Amino acid sequence: MVAFNMDLLSDVASRGPYCKVNPQVPLLRFFFSGGDTRKDFRVSRESLDSLIQLVADKDHGWGRCFKVLVFVYWLACGTSYRVVSEAFDIPRTTCHDMIHEVSGVIQGVFRRLIRFPDRQELEEIGAGFQQLAGCPAFSRVAGSIDGCHVRIVPPGRFAGDYFNRKLFHSVQFQAICDHKGRFLDVVVGFPGCVHDARVLRSSPFFVHQLYPPPGWYLIGDGGYPCLAEPICLLTPFREPVRNAMEGRFNARLSRARCVVERAFGVLKMRWRSIFLKALEVKVEFVPEVITACLFLHNLCIATGDIVEPELVEEEDGGDDGGEGHEPVQRSGDTLRNRLAAAVSAPTDRVLVLQDHDYC
Repeated sequence: MVAFNMDLLSDVASRGPYCKVNPQVPLLRFFFSGGDTRKDFRVSRESLDSLIQLVADKDHGWGRCFKVLVFVYWLACGTSYRVVSEAFDIPRTTCHDMIHEVSGVIQGVFRRLIRFPDRQELEEIGAGFQQLAGCPAFSRVAGSIDGCHVRIVPPGRFAGDYFNRKLFHSVQFQAICDHKGRFLDVVVGFPGCVHDARVLRSSPFFVHQLYPPPGWYLIGDGGYPCLAEPICLLTPFREPVRNAMEGRFNARLSRARCVVERAFGVLKMRWRSIFLKALEVKVEFVPEVITACLFLHNLCIATGDIVEPELVEEEDGGDDGGEGHEPVQRSGDTLRNRLAAAVSAPTDRVLVLQDHDYC
């Protein structure tokens, strides 16, 4: 653990003439005196400590602790490099370099926290989705998938590519999360005009059939196709439903699937300046910023640093308007009908179906 005390502050203050930190800066004095960091940095002290350990490098120059503080403060405020540089009393170019350096390091350790589960973890995830849905038929759910748009200031060129169907410019990301809202996989960087189904078909886990494993399936909203191959992905029956069985299935699916929307709500609550206003950085840097926020989301869950999610408007469905031809896709309608029957079946029948290899 990093010792957050006045001795460390003295060490920071005694660095060389080209990396001189001002110990009288209010932010630093408050941080090293042991105050609550959530107000200024949007994360707990334990989360900051864990981040510093994860992005550890050779402790030279300004020091990893100071760089992490500058980076997280910039995320928390979503303000200009000039404002952050004044808050820490450092040159603006140095502030810029620190933010990009820490962001780059996070990209390198990204898979330490955002990864597919092992077999034991997968069983726990299935049990968690069964509890969320309130039905044993959902015990083979391996994750919930959805997409999210992040507002940006449109670039000078190709601005139209970033104009989405909600009538603002954005970069989008797709995420798979588990029953606790932890991200298992993310695809970041598609411009806002791209349909969710096309992002799915371009995702490495889809193209290479990496997840979910055989016998398991993902759940998503109506913006995705219902598939049995190349991966198993189940979506709701289209409205209006034809019978009570389809209605019950949609209701159970919605209860389980909405965990990914709650995860997006937590992101927007914690990093409001990133997700609730236009991100004023070069469009090439936007994916790194989003990735860092997703990484910190999982880190905060691991340290018990929880915030209440924002209310998130559910994305409407829509037809599969994307392009692409590979890999070969097979409809999941038969599987969905079978699972819908299991949802409506008596309890003893559901328990028998629970052990069936749905894929």
